[in-house]
Amino acid sequence: MRIGRRFFLKSCAALGAAGAASALPASESTPTETAAARDGFGVLVDTTQCLGCRACEVACAEANGLPEPERIGDEAILASHRETGENQFTVVNQAKGEGEPRFAKTQCLHCVVPACASACPVKALDKTEAGPVIYHEDRCIGCRYCMIACPFGVPKYEYDKAIPYVRKCTMCTARLAEGKPPACVENCAGGALQFGKRSELILEARKRVYAPGSKYVPHIYGEHEAGGTSWMYIADRPLSEFGLPQDVGDRSFFENTRGALGAVPLVITLWPPLLMGLYAARTGEEKDHE
Repeated sequence: MRIGRRFFLKSCAALGAAGAASALPASESTPTETAAARDGFGVLVDTTQCLGCRACEVACAEANGLPEPERIGDEAILASHRETGENQFTVVNQAKGEGEPRFAKTQCLHCVVPACASACPVKALDKTEAGPVIYHEDRCIGCRYCMIACPFGVPKYEYDKAIPYVRKCTMCTARLAEGKPPACVENCAGGALQFGKRSELILEARKRVYAPGSKYVPHIYGEHEAGGTSWMYIADRPLSEFGLPQDVGDRSFFENTRGALGAVPLVITLWPPLLMGLYAARTGEEKDHE
């Protein structure tokens, strides 16, 4: 089959129009902030009350069917900074710095407008109005854009499995549906984790942080970071000592990348047929020349 230059140019124009049209719904379906999402469920982490007992790690593993965390030599484990993994959705770390020991757990912060969901081209990650950012493994194509997009480095990939998935904390979505708090909150021995609506948690955090004679650093981590997160932290020492990123800014990553993300569906739709058209046109010209 030979393709003339005129026919090829008309096809490119049609493909461009189709690609542009397909880009619109994808852009509109990209996660945007809603009142319900901003005031979904969340957790306030008061680092001054964390005992470093790591009971939350054990509870998380039991609730999610994960391997039991290593418990031998807790002091040695806490001495080094750890990150979450595909088989461990939360970890407790000790703050670096002088003074009385302080601890804090780390997990997915369930952003109000999550960068991971914004970057996912197939909506395998989704922000629910209840608060959690959940994962649909049946939609995932393994592109791992979510891992690159997340400013907190949370999503992890199962590289050692034949059929790998992205793994992270889901805020115990199934428990929330039953009217229960996340397993880590329910099993926190020191009362460092408070579960509730995000707006209520912010009010509680402000009461503690800005009370007369307060010992806390005047900052609620997660109130504004990355556009706001559902898990928030307060402390009586610099929050940077807990390993929480300090350079994420106050705008959601979706706001910063809205234009670039809107072009993704266009590229995915237009590029393959465009290359095929170029190849067919080139082949046709060579046959004509022969």
